[in-house]
Amino acid sequence: MAILVTGGAGYIGSHTIVELFGEGYDVVVLDNLSNSCEKSLERVEEITGKKPKFYKGDIADREVLSEIFEKESIESCIHFAGLKAVGESVAKPLEYYMNNISGSLVLFDEMRKHNVKNIIFSSSATVYGDPAFVPITEECPKGEITNPYGQTKGMLEQILTDMYKADPEWNIILLRYFNPIGAHESGRIGENPNGIPNNLMPYITQVAVGKRECLGVFGDDYDTEDGTCIRDYIHVVDLALGHVKSVKKLEDKPGLKVYNLGTGVGSSVLDVVNTFVKASGVDVPYEMKPRRAGDVPVNFCDATKAKEELGWVAKRDLYKMCEDSWRWQSNNPNGYEE
Repeated sequence: MAILVTGGAGYIGSHTIVELFGEGYDVVVLDNLSNSCEKSLERVEEITGKKPKFYKGDIADREVLSEIFEKESIESCIHFAGLKAVGESVAKPLEYYMNNISGSLVLFDEMRKHNVKNIIFSSSATVYGDPAFVPITEECPKGEITNPYGQTKGMLEQILTDMYKADPEWNIILLRYFNPIGAHESGRIGENPNGIPNNLMPYITQVAVGKRECLGVFGDDYDTEDGTCIRDYIHVVDLALGHVKSVKKLEDKPGLKVYNLGTGVGSSVLDVVNTFVKASGVDVPYEMKPRRAGDVPVNFCDATKAKEELGWVAKRDLYKMCEDSWRWQSNNPNGYEE
């Protein structure tokens, strides 16, 4: 029996496949490569000695999904596939709703048709909006979501919840990620954004490697110790291991579960910059810019539920995240492009 990993050639997907192989699982990947690279799967094979079965295709394509479910012995699905850039989602809301919502509905329907009713959904802390309290537990009410990307995550959580209510045969785990950074310690796979990075760490590493001149820090007047936003950064390998623990949880037929995956430690933007400089030995020039609309000042989680129910704890600290990010970027200045 195999696990279908949609979006498996992407950043979090590729790291998760490494950890799934490490636990003896078979993996089938579906990815349209719109925001990823097939070379990541070659690197996964290099690291693990195992090659995932790869289908190039879209989650909205019933034909390819039907082929996968008929040819492969799929037991469960980890659903990563989706457009994910907050800023782009504001500029292109229709594309985000069509891809993330419509595509996912086709996937869920084909899973149902083929009686595969186990799914782990890649959600996000964005569903909390400006959180009612911090640290954020899973009981924190969903807030006003500030962008179409986050809206798609919130809507898909609701759709999956309604599916479970209608048919309790489903086993659904909603994983709300905080801020994944870092890379596999081999330096062979890592975050490979198209164009200008939307996230902090790849921007920092591209400045450090000389691809960009200067990092922009948005807002230095928040009510935090150094005035910059605080986030819960989690090493991508710890995040990947959270998915492995979730796959094991599915085997217990848990019904519907929601877990935060984060460290429970808040770090400011300048904490990350300063730790990166220490870990890499490379200076990162930055300039302060005005606040960005939609940024909340403080956002970090309480991951006690994942510890108690999944037996999962994030173990890698911010220094390790920065060290591994730099190893990836310095060894691969142009990502997967040779």
